[in-house]
Parts: sequence; C-alpha cells; structure tokens
Amino acid sequence: MNTQRITTPAGDTLIVLAETDYQALLDAAEDNADRLAVAEFRQRLAAGDEELIPAAIVDRLLSGENRVRVWREHRALSAAGLAEQADLSQAYLSQIETGKRDGTVETYRKIATVLNVSLDDLLG
Repeated sequence: MNTQRITTPAGDTLIVLAETDYQALLDAAEDNADRLAVAEFRQRLAAGDEELIPAAIVDRLLSGENRVRVWREHRALSAAGLAEQADLSQAYLSQIETGKRDGTVETYRKIATVLNVSLDDLLG
C-alpha cells in the first residue's frame, strides 16, 4: 500500500492513498463487522436467545399467510392448545387466524408469549 503523508498549514496530518487501497480498507472493515455480527449471533443462538427459522416458515410468512397460524403450526401446537394456553376461546383464535376478527394488542401479547415470539413477529 503506497501512501503519502501531507501536513496541512494548520498542522493536521493527512494520508493520501490510491483509491483501490482505500476500497480495500473499506472492504476489510465491512468484513470485520460481518464477522463480529456472526459471532454475536452464534453466541445468542447458543444461549437460546435466537433461533433458526426454516425457509419454508419464512416463505409462508412472506407470502402473507396468517402469522399466528404459521407460528402456531411451526411450534406444533393445535389451535385448541394455543387457545387454552393463551386463555382465549378457540372460536376467537380461529377468527383471528382466518382474518374474520382482529385481536387486541393484549390478545396478541398473550399469543406471542405462548408462541415465544415478539409482537412484531405476529403483527409484522
């Protein structure tokens, strides 16, 4: 890496380098940030604070399927099981899953707790 050192009249030192060298430094910094992010994710995964979501589940969520149903099925819960654990009627949960009724924030909070997801995961 060829560099040139310049001192300004104010006494600041500037380093001049080729644009390709500058880009290589930027790329290295970005690669390092990516490595740190992956290491942090792996630590959170090992601690149980993150999970890997199968591509089929992500595809269903992205295609617009009802998020409550997708997460419920991913967690291998029946509608009756989720309704019971969330202290909801099965009919109400069914209406939420079919889009016939909107749940309240508190309802979604109960469902999210049982499914171990965030409100954002359910509400988008």
